[in-house]
Amino acid sequence: MRVIAGTARRLQLKTLDGMDTRPTTDRIKETLFNMLAPDLYGCSFLDLFAGSGGIGIEALSRGAKEAVFVEKNPKAVTCIRENLKHTKLEEKGTVMQMDVLGAVRKLDGGKSFEYIFMDPPYKKELERQVLSNLAGTDLLSEDGIIIVEAAKETSFDYAEETGFSVIKEKIYKTNKHVFLEWRRSVC
Repeated sequence: MRVIAGTARRLQLKTLDGMDTRPTTDRIKETLFNMLAPDLYGCSFLDLFAGSGGIGIEALSRGAKEAVFVEKNPKAVTCIRENLKHTKLEEKGTVMQMDVLGAVRKLDGGKSFEYIFMDPPYKKELERQVLSNLAGTDLLSEDGIIIVEAAKETSFDYAEETGFSVIKEKIYKTNKHVFLEWRRSVC
């Protein structure tokens, strides 16, 4: 796994051995960031279920002003810190070693993020739990976007119930990216 573009372009990132994390492939990461590129510079980026930190580091490399990485696995947290140091982006990254729902509660009332990315373990309905918890917070900026990486067959038909609207889906061979925004009230 490597950084695709930006200040840390072409630098290899460490990943965890085994099946504890599932790094986003370079091809899928490149597709995702090509979609985000116009609005990424200067943004705040929240990377939930961060794994080895590849997505948040890509955001920083491409001009995000800051990224917060949330990961509870101690080995993955070490990997994120090593990758931030290797890419010389550690001053822009904050690593929180804790459960995602706990981090959402802890971060609420502090800053807001233009992008919230999450890549939870597939087929455990964690997306729904996290979205329900995000709905009651100020973590997503007014025009912010939540991006969920999920198994291809994962349904988001509940999104409206949690206060979000699906604005786009990008489907790959085995997984997809789902883009959500706050549902706008119509008067």
